[in-house]
Amino acid sequence: MNIGIAGIGRMGSAIAIRLVGLGHAVTLWNRTPEKMAAALAAGASAAATLAELATRCELIITILTDAAAIESVYSGDDGLLAGEVAGKLFIDMSTVRPQTVRALAVKLAQRQAEFVECPVGGTIGPAREGKLFGLAGAEIAALERAKPVLLQLCRRLEHVGPVGSGASMKLAINLPLIVFWQALGEAIALTRPLAIDPVRLIDIFADTSGAATVLKNRGASVAKALAGESTGPVAFDLDSMRKDLRTMLEEANGLGVELRTAAGVLACFDAAVAAGQGGLDGVEIPAWVSR
Repeated sequence: MNIGIAGIGRMGSAIAIRLVGLGHAVTLWNRTPEKMAAALAAGASAAATLAELATRCELIITILTDAAAIESVYSGDDGLLAGEVAGKLFIDMSTVRPQTVRALAVKLAQRQAEFVECPVGGTIGPAREGKLFGLAGAEIAALERAKPVLLQLCRRLEHVGPVGSGASMKLAINLPLIVFWQALGEAIALTRPLAIDPVRLIDIFADTSGAATVLKNRGASVAKALAGESTGPVAFDLDSMRKDLRTMLEEANGLGVELRTAAGVLACFDAAVAAGQGGLDGVEIPAWVSR
């Protein structure tokens, strides 16, 4: 297929490289052109404007930071909606509030375009391997049209309801994961009096009910961080987690729900960022917290 991708951060780049490797013609746009370098080297091409991207491609994927970025990319001067979009399919993978994607779906429908929201679980490695977890909110017909590509990106694709449902589910899933990194750091702080090697310590946690599933996959990196070693490229940083926590709290406020644990972790993360740690990967947070 002729696929366009707008929003080439770490995940957007990994998805682009995956699709190029599967033989798709992939066209990119990003506000910061240098972030497209890896995907361009893999065989993707670049569009000069968002409108050009929308006009050139039959399917357009967006994976953007927040609601403001979605508004700018779709509705800004020379944005996606300024292109020829009638009959096109748009898939948004951003982590935002349900109301944001519902409003976007209305705009696209007014232009005779189809829309699927599909935020995904997973980081760079799973994205490149086609092992993301997709949480789709869409009408059945639009989802069926999107499935051939989504199933090349996702090991599991769940249709959780109409547009907006995927956003709700993604926020819910990210909450315990983000809280876990803080909680693990606090738990490790309790082991300070023990002379246990970091690798062994994390292995003990991973083999008990005191660990989330993520520790089985990324435990070795947590142990490296505890030992003061490099954990490699950042996959999901503290700044991004803070953004997601704020989005969760905004959504909860709209629902009349109080998220006390999430609010507490956000305060901890705010303090870490104030100390210059915004770029910490999730696997590095426990080491920072346990100091």
